Amino acid sequence: MAAYPNCPQCHSEYTYEDGVNYVCPECAHEWSMEAIEQEADALIVKDANGNLLADGDSVTVIKDLKVKGSSSTLKIGTKVKSIRLVEGDHNIDCKIDGFGAMKLKSEFVKKA
Repeated sequence: MAAYPNCPQCHSEYTYEDGVNYVCPECAHEWSMEAIEQEADALIVKDANGNLLADGDSVTVIKDLKVKGSSSTLKIGTKVKSIRLVEGDHNIDCKIDGFGAMKLKSEFVKKA
């Protein structure tokens, strides 16, 4: 027997597959299989304090960071608006006033 996910509304374990949807017989909730697959593939990025980050969030730099290819440093407390999450070693893409486009690691920022 295949293992189906529990119902997201009532958490019943008696769900079944009906075409391209899952159905809960206890509360009659239906949801798509694609939604479950997209949740599993979602990028999870956390800041230095363990808070989940999302596209469009504002963050603050918590440590002075040297900028590669430049003699300047990104100072502690610098606010960064409208971040974009990406996969890779540096998981935040952003634009910082005075520096331009930057890639940051999430462990050096906190959610504002």
